[in-house]
Amino acid sequence: MNSQYFSAHFLSCAASISAAPEDIGAEVAFAGRSNAGKSRAINSITNQNNLAKTSKTPGRTQLLVFFEVINNARLVDLPGYGYAKVPETVKRKWQTMVDNYLTHRRSLRGVIQVMDIRHPLKDFDLQMLQWCMQAGLPAHILLTKADKLKTGQAKRQLDATRKEIGHQFPNATIQLFSASKRTGIDDVHDVLDKWLMNQ
Repeated sequence: MNSQYFSAHFLSCAASISAAPEDIGAEVAFAGRSNAGKSRAINSITNQNNLAKTSKTPGRTQLLVFFEVINNARLVDLPGYGYAKVPETVKRKWQTMVDNYLTHRRSLRGVIQVMDIRHPLKDFDLQMLQWCMQAGLPAHILLTKADKLKTGQAKRQLDATRKEIGHQFPNATIQLFSASKRTGIDDVHDVLDKWLMNQ
């Protein structure tokens, strides 16, 4: 387990990439449907309870939220998508912001995509993977809430999802993850190390 992520701290938030921190160093973005456990995943990975704000109301994150791990290495919490009960105009604004971020952010090294293991690969998930592919970015999928399924079920869902993404998105990798059981954190740290620490 890489403890350098435990010192991650809030850096800034932005409503557009023009208001984001200076585009230097390296950063990894976290994306996912609004009820997939994205904030809990970030908190588990950084061993903190309230770094990424969780809410019982999906869609609370409406900005790009930047956390600094070490100097010029950042994690970025993207707005949750798909499930949030917000007006369509707001959803379109988020979509444009995320599209601009994925397309134009030079320091972005990859995307951690969070999916509820019980409901993976929804339309918006596939759209995010498509965005990553078009931008030439690697994606790493966390099948969260793995503790909600029995071990055999979770493994079968992992295998089925890996097979489904294999042909369409060859740059994507995938793993099981549980914030509550702290399952898979070392694996995520390995991915983050590869993307963030080889600047």
